[in-house]
Amino acid sequence: MKAGAALDVGGASKMPTTGISRGVSALGFILRVLAFICTLGSAIAMGTTNETLPFFTRFIRFRAEYDDLPTFTFFVAANGVVSGYLILSLPFSIFHIMRSAAQNSRIVLVIFDTIMLALLTAGASASAAIVYLAHKGNTKTNWFAICQQFNSFCKRISGSLIGSFGGILLFILIILLAAIALSRR
Repeated sequence: MKAGAALDVGGASKMPTTGISRGVSALGFILRVLAFICTLGSAIAMGTTNETLPFFTRFIRFRAEYDDLPTFTFFVAANGVVSGYLILSLPFSIFHIMRSAAQNSRIVLVIFDTIMLALLTAGASASAAIVYLAHKGNTKTNWFAICQQFNSFCKRISGSLIGSFGGILLFILIILLAAIALSRR
């Protein structure tokens, strides 16, 4: 009788765990889609940023483009790679919704998610330092703030950073959800 009671208890506890795991996997899928939108939007916004200002005459102009600084080029590349990865990881996320017991593929996905989080953080952090210099400058090294002159350029690169840092937060949530799903096994 006690053995039968233990089976009933074990069977009853497996049903909610499967439902919770599927819910966690579905939430992970939604977060992946949102992270894709953030990172792709950031890459496009930064990659299309430029502004031209006339100087004394119409023949002499100053132009600011994202590819003038290697940091911004790295930012665009990092966001592009992460966006591509997120698209490629969506089928695995759907697989985890259908088969919530899959552990090996979830572990591999967590490892790659962590690598992509590091890449995205590196690109966004390096670009944030340059954007800070563009806004504030550095008087000790005679670097002048350019955002008073290139206002549109600075708004776009700042907005691009916001999207990328949003993607970073979503990646952290994705990794935490995957850890929760793995810990329920």
